[in-house]
Amino acid sequence: MFKNYLIDFKSGLVVFLVALPLCLGIALAQNAPLLSGLIGGVLGGIVIGSISGSRLSVSGPAAGLTSIVLSSVQELGSFEIFLCAVLISGVFQLLLALLKAGAIAHYFPSSVIKGMLSAIGIILIIKQIPHLTGYDADTEGDESFLQSDGENSFSAFSSMLSQITPGSFIIGIISLGILFLWELQWFKNNKYTKLLPPSLLVVVAGILTAIGFDAFKTHYIIPQIHFVNIPDLNSFSDIKNQAYTPDFSGFLNFKVYEIALVLAAVASLETLLSLEAIDRLDPEDIQSPPNRELLAQGTGNILSGLLGGLPLTSVIVRSSVNVNAGAKSKWSSIFHGILILICVICFPMVLERIPLSSLAGILIFTGYKLAQPKLIVNI
Repeated sequence: MFKNYLIDFKSGLVVFLVALPLCLGIALAQNAPLLSGLIGGVLGGIVIGSISGSRLSVSGPAAGLTSIVLSSVQELGSFEIFLCAVLISGVFQLLLALLKAGAIAHYFPSSVIKGMLSAIGIILIIKQIPHLTGYDADTEGDESFLQSDGENSFSAFSSMLSQITPGSFIIGIISLGILFLWELQWFKNNKYTKLLPPSLLVVVAGILTAIGFDAFKTHYIIPQIHFVNIPDLNSFSDIKNQAYTPDFSGFLNFKVYEIALVLAAVASLETLLSLEAIDRLDPEDIQSPPNRELLAQGTGNILSGLLGGLPLTSVIVRSSVNVNAGAKSKWSSIFHGILILICVICFPMVLERIPLSSLAGILIFTGYKLAQPKLIVNI
């Protein structure tokens, strides 16, 4: 049992490293407070992870809800009123769970699930290649074709070629090299190397390499904008000052209920699709109860609305990273939420030494695992 907890902690650590910039990036893309993304990440890991019946699914703020959040906040006039819609959407999800609406998950065709996984893998690779080279003009976590910086996913490549950050690119290549090296049979079977999570090794190597560039004052020094950037949360008062709470007058606004219904429907479908997809990736082929997942998501969104967080869903990217990291149980998701909570408050300086290109390497490798040519041929 202790061995499984250790494995789950290691995989939770890997998910945490990927989830942290994604939570911040999605909040930025949704024009929401950065702290709301972190609150969503903590609740998605600890609350939803505890209630969920899935052993591998990871929940948090979702890029797929970006357009809904942007238009809803603009329509309602404030983020505080929007939080009422998030809270009510959670209530709607609880009703869906009571009505056993999760059964719809059993009717998703296998080809749709496999195709979605491959598509997400390809999107991950396309969107993360610029970050791998140190071109971070696009928001981390943005999965849309038309980007917030005015470019699209393909035009970004031409801009990237003229604005490569050499230090970031070197770290990105080292990161991919470590991840693919660890796929070799010798590294998998060696009793020492298999104890080291390759994703954690990638992050440590990235931090040390960046420090080395800086120490020797080479032209490979990486500017601060190419590292993880988190809001200043040095005390409870900082958290209190940056956190939003719902404006309960929104409960008298019919538009809030309309938006809540849309949020509940889209978030529930995305969650059920993600749940089915992760169950297909599960090496032990364990099926997750969909109605219990809707119950977990509803509880998470009610709390997220109350505490000032973003709307939550089960997220395929973080869940895929969790599977690849070797998670054994839901404790991996819970650990990742706890780590976000602890590290953002206690160790922000360490987190801000992580190069984005290291994390891009992990996500590109995850994309490769989701969209391997043999899987596409099978589809």
